[in-house]
Amino acid sequence: MAHAAHVSAVRSLYKRILLLHRFMPIDLRALGDQYVKDEFRRHKSAAAEEVTLFMAEWQNYKDTLQTQILEAVGNKKLAFGADLSEGKLKHFQDEQIGNLYELMLESTKPNRQFDIQEEGIPK
Repeated sequence: MAHAAHVSAVRSLYKRILLLHRFMPIDLRALGDQYVKDEFRRHKSAAAEEVTLFMAEWQNYKDTLQTQILEAVGNKKLAFGADLSEGKLKHFQDEQIGNLYELMLESTKPNRQFDIQEEGIPK
């Protein structure tokens, strides 16, 4: 039964994050959705200790994003993101730092690789 509860918690968090991404600009939403899907898929068979940390960090991400969206209600400009402390960065593996760096580069490009438009808007 504990396994079923865990699967339910993971699925709920995953769906909530994708729902919150709907409030992001379309290109950042596409980038974020793909990253979330890849990360959750990659951690399907992770060790219990790693899963605990994984879930805590994604819960923190969800809470931060939700707070930023709620604070932006009524504002014309949304601001997303948060700084990572040196303490957190020290726990990252080299591959994670590389992925984070690539994500930062992609999300701050003036001409992002995604050329996605809202439905109903002609090119």
